[in-house]
Amino acid sequence: MITYDDFMKVDIRVGTIIAAEDYPEARRPAIKLKVDFGDEIGVKKTSAQITAHYTLDALLGKQVAAVVNFPPKQIGKFMSEVLVVGFPDKDGEVVLISPDSPVPNGKRLF
Repeated sequence: MITYDDFMKVDIRVGTIIAAEDYPEARRPAIKLKVDFGDEIGVKKTSAQITAHYTLDALLGKQVAAVVNFPPKQIGKFMSEVLVVGFPDKDGEVVLISPDSPVPNGKRLF
């Protein structure tokens, strides 16, 4: 079991995808994303193995949840700054977490 303070250490925020491009150099099919988290956090880069359910065009403007307080991680030649989060479908493919209604970028999950 964890405490509420433990949970609060993971900073999960909502952001809007403003750019998406293929990442052919990745070991598994992936997409590079730029996500706008608002004025406080700004625009951050990440890559995600989400090609099974999402096209580049469908991702633009989509709001997603991401952990924003991990240190940057080198993924091949690409530096990932946040971790978008999702659940695996029945085949293990990622389905992104998104709010049901639009919310301001940068708001924290609680």
